[in-house]
Amino acid sequence: MRYSGKYPRRFEEKYKEHQPARYGETLAKVLASGKTPAGMHRPIMVAEILEVLAPQPGEAAVDCTLGFGGHAQELLARVLPGGRLLGLDADPIELPKTEGRLRSLGFEENILTVRRSNFAGLLQALWDAEFKGADVILADLGASSMQLDNPERGFSVKNEGPLDMRINPQRGEPASVFLARMGAATLQELLEENADEPHAATLAPVLAGNLFSTTKALAGAVRSALPRLNKDESDASLRRVFQALRIAVNDEFSALETFLRNLPSCLNPGGRVAVLTFHSGEDRRVKKAFQVGRREGVYAEISDVLRPTMEERRANPRSTPAKLRWARRKR
Repeated sequence: MRYSGKYPRRFEEKYKEHQPARYGETLAKVLASGKTPAGMHRPIMVAEILEVLAPQPGEAAVDCTLGFGGHAQELLARVLPGGRLLGLDADPIELPKTEGRLRSLGFEENILTVRRSNFAGLLQALWDAEFKGADVILADLGASSMQLDNPERGFSVKNEGPLDMRINPQRGEPASVFLARMGAATLQELLEENADEPHAATLAPVLAGNLFSTTKALAGAVRSALPRLNKDESDASLRRVFQALRIAVNDEFSALETFLRNLPSCLNPGGRVAVLTFHSGEDRRVKKAFQVGRREGVYAEISDVLRPTMEERRANPRSTPAKLRWARRKR
């Protein structure tokens, strides 16, 4: 593959990073620089998650957001022998790749069950997979690096691509259509609720009702609407706008609320759940659900918020906004 300059810039040009089995040395250099290789996702707070969930041999585990499979691989190593893991993910593009990687490591169907499903469908997925319940449940609510980095998915402005943002491109409408049919008042509320955007009142009238077909077009409109901000402030607003739209397009808060409501029915007595969030709206919902469950006697124990270590934040800047909460169901 040919590309201009000394190093590949575009996502599709980074062919070595997309083939970790063949180019391990290249991946090691990218990771050592504190970056995430193209087409790969680095699992966040692995040590902390394993400590609070304490998976044991013979237990039933669930990874509600399989992603690249990093968390699932670590959980599987600890529930074996005798245990099983159910992996869920709504992304029809990345899920087959992840399942293939995990199968190549020797995790066969009797050990690893993979289903294409949003985590809101956890209760039904457990039933379909013939799990009597789960001893360990993990939900990592962040978008994966494979989604964020691929310009064809339209999640970020690193490279120009269609303004889509759907986790499952086979369902719903792309962000461009979603934004074009939205009124200013509704968009302002969405930006405030989904991203805590301080300039929501300024941005909403400019963006609402307009058709931005590409990520660059939307980014340009956001920057033009906020001319007095410096680059860092403008970039922060841009990230928040994209985050707010992604959450809305994929109905993520509704899915999270359904998941939290059904969660006690999915956990075996003494079962543990950990939820990794990346936005205050997500964290508020998890915190409140765990507190209500503790008051009502559903959960025997709940945690305060846990954050990534400074070492992890330096090594993987995408871990910086992560918040981890966990709960243990009453026996």
